[in-house]
Amino acid sequence: MLRSIFAGAIALLALMPAARAEDAAPQSRLDAILAAGVLKVGSTGDYKPFTFKDPSTGDFSGFDIDQANSLAKALGVKLEVVPTSWPNLMKDFKADKFDMAMGGVSVTFDRQKVGLFSDPYMQEGKTPIARCADKDKFQTIADIDKPDVTVIANPGGTNEKFDRAHFTKAKIVVFPDNTKIFDEVAAGHADVMITDASETRYQQKLHEGVLCSIHPDKPFDFAEKAYWLQRDPYFKAFVDEWLHQSMKTGAYQAVNDKWFK
Repeated sequence: MLRSIFAGAIALLALMPAARAEDAAPQSRLDAILAAGVLKVGSTGDYKPFTFKDPSTGDFSGFDIDQANSLAKALGVKLEVVPTSWPNLMKDFKADKFDMAMGGVSVTFDRQKVGLFSDPYMQEGKTPIARCADKDKFQTIADIDKPDVTVIANPGGTNEKFDRAHFTKAKIVVFPDNTKIFDEVAAGHADVMITDASETRYQQKLHEGVLCSIHPDKPFDFAEKAYWLQRDPYFKAFVDEWLHQSMKTGAYQAVNDKWFK
């Protein structure tokens, strides 16, 4: 009898480490979002038409804000937009201030090192925008990289990185307010800005007859936009499937047409 009790106790002890290990297993990001009932999305709010924060109300709008609302609905949770900035985006991501970043975020190797990207939803590249009267002067990098040319850039993002990698003779001016940076070009305070083709097309609409997007169909480089996620394969799988279905059902195209046509 005693031997039987002892054997049973040994068997129970053998099971206990496995049970404790299971209890201590880290929760996936997807599980955490569902349990909290909130999807936290980091967004800069200064990159039309992808994301814009109204300075008077603090409300966010834009293509990727609509997309964020769609994703939150698919998850069955509320959306919380967490303000960030391009200079602080990496720091805020590493600090785990949000589950993902949305708002015209380009895929880069540096970002890939610390997170995961969804399947890309847009392909484009860097292209110039200038006053329409000067558009023929800035067709190539060589045309722009001259001592008498002023290139304006927003700080901390891929635009400034591109400029510093390609222009050694042109004057590079960093302008802190990305919501007003194109007005600087229109007013003649800078000659040209290099940014994503989608943004140059949009800004051409906003500054019709004043600013012209220069060969947006033939950008200087190749880039993709995607959603930057905290490193969890289960969360990425969900986001990819949501994106896939939205593209197949026409929901993605409807949002695209709203902001880009």
